[in-house]
Parts: sequence; structure tokens; C-alpha cells
Amino acid sequence: MSRMLIRGSVAAAAVIGAGVAVSSRMNSDSTVQARCWSSNVHLRYPPALNYPDFSKHNNHMAKVLTPALYAKLRDRVTPNGVTLDQCIQTGVDNPGHPFIMTVGLVAGDEESYEVFGELFDKVIDDRHNGYGPNRKHPTDLDSSKIRGGNLDPKYVLSSRVRTGRSIRGLTLPPVCSRAERREVERVVTDALANLGGEFNGKYYPLSKMTDAEQDQLIEDHFLFDKPVSPLLLASGMARDWPDARGIWHNEKKNFLVWINEEDHTRVISMEKGGNMKAVFERFCNGLKEVEKNILSKGWEFMWNDHLGYVLTCPSNLGTGLRCGVHIKLPKLSKDPRFSQVLKNLRLQKRGTGGVDTAAVGGTFDISNADRLGKSEVELVQSVIDGLDLLIQMEKRLESGKKIDDLIPKPIK
Repeated sequence: MSRMLIRGSVAAAAVIGAGVAVSSRMNSDSTVQARCWSSNVHLRYPPALNYPDFSKHNNHMAKVLTPALYAKLRDRVTPNGVTLDQCIQTGVDNPGHPFIMTVGLVAGDEESYEVFGELFDKVIDDRHNGYGPNRKHPTDLDSSKIRGGNLDPKYVLSSRVRTGRSIRGLTLPPVCSRAERREVERVVTDALANLGGEFNGKYYPLSKMTDAEQDQLIEDHFLFDKPVSPLLLASGMARDWPDARGIWHNEKKNFLVWINEEDHTRVISMEKGGNMKAVFERFCNGLKEVEKNILSKGWEFMWNDHLGYVLTCPSNLGTGLRCGVHIKLPKLSKDPRFSQVLKNLRLQKRGTGGVDTAAVGGTFDISNADRLGKSEVELVQSVIDGLDLLIQMEKRLESGKKIDDLIPKPIK
């Protein structure tokens, strides 16, 4: 079933060489046919001998990639030359995470979600709490619909909303060439250079920063870290570092764009305190301006009505949105029901230093668990409502009272 615009050109076919079209999946109401190509690179060994050892793995990809499915997909290649083994390598090399079940799968291009759809569909369904191949994803960037959202700054130290966007027609960071990565940088920085008003800002390429400048921006939570994560290294995203990577931010440093980290772009709105409504409003306005400028130059974001905004990792499909806060919950976090409360609210917790860090002094980074199947407005509202409840519970515990009547039922 074809769910996206496939732009396999004659040039792409030439790169693949002796490739032969072997299959296509298309929706009856679609006029665009997905092309996948068969390569004979692996044919010297049967699939069974090349199947990964998943005996110690705990990620979504390893859970669903059976030997039969691997054999079916192994020799397919997208029009850009992306193979199944490139997509699964990060999940082969990284068995799992002690706190969060990782995905173990990345897309090398927009077409990966189609050509290897039998695998991606199952991983997406598993990771996103049940999201079948026929569902459609809603999007809504109307910040005026948000209710409340000015959270108590005694508990909420900072607020941020971020998402990712990919430039259609260019391959994604796991496989992109140096030229393509530089093209992403050019397209995006051209768009950012034409922003004005509160979004007037400047681009800072990593290649021209000192180590001290980079370290300070990372410590201030403005800049992505250096590529030391095994997930990034195994996926191929760290190649040629720091070529064509950088950060753009406005003068107030409350609207930022990362270029060529895990995705082509990461767009972030952030500020100290708990005014999530203001953070989301700036996020929506800025993102719309960036997209308008990109469209004016003949480019567009990867998007389709099934997957929403298409990004490198299946965990970030749909909205790609992570709405989160750094919040102090020293009392509630000691309650044995804390993790279940977050699960019931469709929230997830991290340490304030990121996914691999522990909470310090009862301070957590808490954000939405969902990305796909719900709109941006729905997700931000659910985080605001959930945080309101967590703060109520913390206040109750501070006064020595019970919170039994506040324990939420699971949100579906």
C-alpha cells in the first residue's frame, strides 16, 4: 500500500545498476507506485546465514524481524540504494536500553517506510501502542486551542517543545552523502535567514566553533551532544562529523533549529519556567514561518496522511513532537506508584541530562510518550493536564495528605 510520494528518478536507478523491479505496494486510490529494486550483492550467501543473532536483544525491530521476514526483504533496495541491513544495523549492534525499549530501526530515506513496509509497519504498530497500516494521522498547529498551560514555576523549572522535519527528495542522515548533508544545511539556513521579528537569528556551524563553545552550548541544553551514543554511531548518523552540522537560534535563544543531527532538522521552542502555552505558541508560529520559506524555494517537508511527518526513527513519526518539562517531584517520585501514574497519563520520565541519565534530587524530564495518531494540540494538552495533576499530587504529599483519590486511570 503506497502512502507517500516516491521520487525514484532515472539517476537513482542508474546508481543501483543492474537492479530489477521486484515488487510494488500501492493503494487503490493512489496514482503513485512505489518502486523497490532487487540487488544481487547479497546473493552469494542465503538469507539464513546472514540473519542477525537476536538471542540477547530487547528492541522492537528484533522482536518482529523473523528469519522469514528477513529473507523476504533482505535483497530489496530503495531507489536511493538503501538496504534492509542499513536500516536494522543500529538495532543489531544495540540490543536494548535498560530503561526504555529502543526501536532498533531507522529509515535511510522516505521510501524505506514503503519498500521495507512489512517490517516498518509492524515496528510502528508495536512502538506506537497499536497503529495499523490503514490509520491516518491528524496534525494541528493551532496553539489557540490550548487550555491552561501556565504551570507553577515552583515545580516546573523549564519547558520545551521540539519536533523534527525532513527535506523531501534528500536521503536521511543514516545514509546521506556529504553533498546531500550540505544541501540540507543550505536549504534550511536559507529559510532561516529570511525569518524576522522575534525569529530573527543567526546560524552557527559546528565546524567553526571551538570545543569550549560547543561544550557550553551543550551544558546549557541548546546544542546536541557529540556523536558518542552507540545508537547514533551504529546507524551511520555520525559520519563526517562535524561537516554540515550546526545550530541556529533567535536572539532570545528561545527558538532553535538543529541541523543534521539525528534528523535533517530539529525545531525547538524553550524557556525557563512553566509557561508551556507560550512555548507552544512560539513553536507553532516559528515552525510555520520556516516551512513557508522552504516552500517558497521549491522544497517541502516529508509528510503523508498515514505517517504524518516522516523522520529517521519510527518512534518520532506523526507529530515528531516531544513536549517536556524539567520538574521537581521529590515526594511523588518516592511513591511506589509513580511509574504507573506516568504510564497511565501516557507520560515518560528521564533524567534532566537525557535518556541515559538518572534524576537528581527528585527532578525529572517528563514528556509525552506518544507521537503518532494524535495531533500536536492533543499531545501538548495531555502533557499540560498530566503535569497539573502531578503538581497537585506533589502538593498533597508535601502537606502530609494521601493521594489515593488522585491516581489516574489509564488514558487510551
